[in-house]
Amino acid sequence: MIDVEIPKEPVELYKVLKFENLVASGGEAKLVISEGLVLLNGEIETRKRKKIVSGDVVEFAGETLHIKLGSTT
Repeated sequence: MIDVEIPKEPVELYKVLKFENLVASGGEAKLVISEGLVLLNGEIETRKRKKIVSGDVVEFAGETLHIKLGSTT
C-alpha cells in the first residue's frame, strides 16, 4: 500500500490517478474510471469526479493507494 498525501480535501478521483502516474493523462484516468477499472474503498467507482478524502483507499492496476491529508506547515 502506498500512502498518498493530498494538500487539501477533497480531490477528484481522476486527479489522484494522474498525479500518482498510474495513467498517462487526465483523459486516460477518466476512461479507466468510466470503464469500471478503479476501486474506491473496495467497490467499483465509475464517477470520474468523485471527491476523495483522507482515509479513502483507491485501487487500480495492481496498486493500492491510501489517501492522507498532508500537513499544512
